[in-house]
Amino acid sequence: MNDFNVPKREEVSATNQAIFDNLEKAVGFVPNLYATYAYSENALQNYLALSNAKTTLSAKEKEVVNLAVSQVNDCSYCLAAHTAIGKMNGFTDSQILELRSGKASFDTKLDALARLAKNITENRGATDKAVIADFFSAGWSKGNLVDTIVLVGDKTISNYLHKTTDVPVDFPAAQTLEAIEA
Repeated sequence: MNDFNVPKREEVSATNQAIFDNLEKAVGFVPNLYATYAYSENALQNYLALSNAKTTLSAKEKEVVNLAVSQVNDCSYCLAAHTAIGKMNGFTDSQILELRSGKASFDTKLDALARLAKNITENRGATDKAVIADFFSAGWSKGNLVDTIVLVGDKTISNYLHKTTDVPVDFPAAQTLEAIEA
C-alpha cells in the first residue's frame, strides 16, 4: 500500500507551485517524483539546483551515470525516466540496457564512466583503485571524477526518495536487464 500520494499543485507551497508551473512549461508535466520532493518547502528547489548545476559531464555522459546508478539502486522510477532521457540523448535501447549493467562496449570512454559509476554505487564510495585507474586511462580528469561522484550522490537521492515513497512511475516502464543477460 502506498502511503504517499503525489501532491497536487494546490497542496504545495507558493514557492513549489511556481516550480510546478516552470516544470509544466519546460517538460509538459510535473513528474511524480519531483512533485514528491515538494512535500518539503525546500527540497524540490534544492534538488533541482543540484541536478541542474554546472558540471564537466555532458548531458549524454550524465545519463550514463544516471542509468548505472539507478540500476544498482534498483529504482524503477529513475530507470524509466532515464531510459526516456537516454533515448532523447541518442542512446539506443540496447545501449541503454548495457549502460544500466555498468558497461558501454560501444564507446571506450563511456565504458570507463559507466564502470566507475557502478563501482562507486555498489561500494558506497570505497571505489576499486583499478576502476579509477581505468577511468583516468580512458581520458577522464580528476575534475570529471569529482563531478561523477556528485552525480552519483544526486541520483542516489532520487533513487532513495522513490524507493521510500513508492510514488507511481509516470514514464514508460524500463525493460528488464534480463533482456541482454539472457
